[in-house]
Amino acid sequence: MQILTPQVFWAQRHGEIFLRVELSDASVRQSDPTATSCGLTGAQGHGAKGDNQYEFSLEFLEPVKPEIHQKSTQRQVDIKIRKQDERWWERLTLREKKPLFLAPDFDRWLDESDAEMELQAKEKINKISVESRVRKDPYMGLKKGYLFMYNLVQFLGFSWIFINMTVRLFILGQDSFYDTFHTTADMMYFCQMMAVLEVANPLLGLVKTGFFPAMIQVAGRNVILFVVFGCLDEMQNKAVVFFVFYLWSSIEIFRYPFYMLACIGTDWKLLTWLRYSLWIPLYPLGVVAEAVAVIQSLPIFDETRLFSVPLPSALGHSLSFSYTLQLYLVLMFLGLFINFRHLYKQRQRRYRSRKRKVH
Repeated sequence: MQILTPQVFWAQRHGEIFLRVELSDASVRQSDPTATSCGLTGAQGHGAKGDNQYEFSLEFLEPVKPEIHQKSTQRQVDIKIRKQDERWWERLTLREKKPLFLAPDFDRWLDESDAEMELQAKEKINKISVESRVRKDPYMGLKKGYLFMYNLVQFLGFSWIFINMTVRLFILGQDSFYDTFHTTADMMYFCQMMAVLEVANPLLGLVKTGFFPAMIQVAGRNVILFVVFGCLDEMQNKAVVFFVFYLWSSIEIFRYPFYMLACIGTDWKLLTWLRYSLWIPLYPLGVVAEAVAVIQSLPIFDETRLFSVPLPSALGHSLSFSYTLQLYLVLMFLGLFINFRHLYKQRQRRYRSRKRKVH
């Protein structure tokens, strides 16, 4: 029996090749596919020249995956082949001259731009489908409203501190260093007591930030504010208070509005850059200022015996609280390393996600 070549029509997408073989009532045996070729052998069916045995072979322009999906109907044989790399081919075969039996499948034919639009539409539909399957949180609006108001209140509080200290610095000069605590302590107390919520928010699932970095920062600041400054009158008139408060507020007037706008899905590029760049010099400087405050307070705690722990007479009179603060100094710089690494990773993730959106 004479072996003939059937008429084959083809079309492509970025990731697939479609072949339509014009054979009716065909009994098809697929030849062993390779990375660069595909064909049919021993296809017994009714073609353009009646009932005959048909064969064809194609050598593709680029490699394809060996798994081939085939479907035979009463009118034709449909073959779907996946490309190794999802890209648009300028032609189907390795040889520039097209085989005589091969023709475009105009029912499925798309230009590259049309295929790109089709791909984007599918991705959009898949995204909508996934989002529709995700169960919506009925309290999401309430959670975002709470977080927005919290960040707004903190932003206003730290802005008041920053502006107050800046104005007093311009008017009084260095004299403003020594009464910073008495003019801004009440607002700083309020803001730092509110900051305790930042430790609770990750535990309640309201934010995705880590619990330990938030706890380290909030606890560290509260030790400085309530214990070192708040309990020692001698520390309240020192210049180090100005530098600690000024560095804290300089960081927070950019951090809180960034989180506030994130609650409503808004992103300001300048604010994002400031939030993820200014903390690099300001955060270590703030820790250094806190360390200076602790070191200056050590002889005062030794002298006043404030918070000292009584000991049996055989061991001595009491254990000075300054030893606890010396241990705290070590933990402070350990916390600096942990928090700095955490914030740096946040910054890297942020800019990687921005690059993906751009591309």
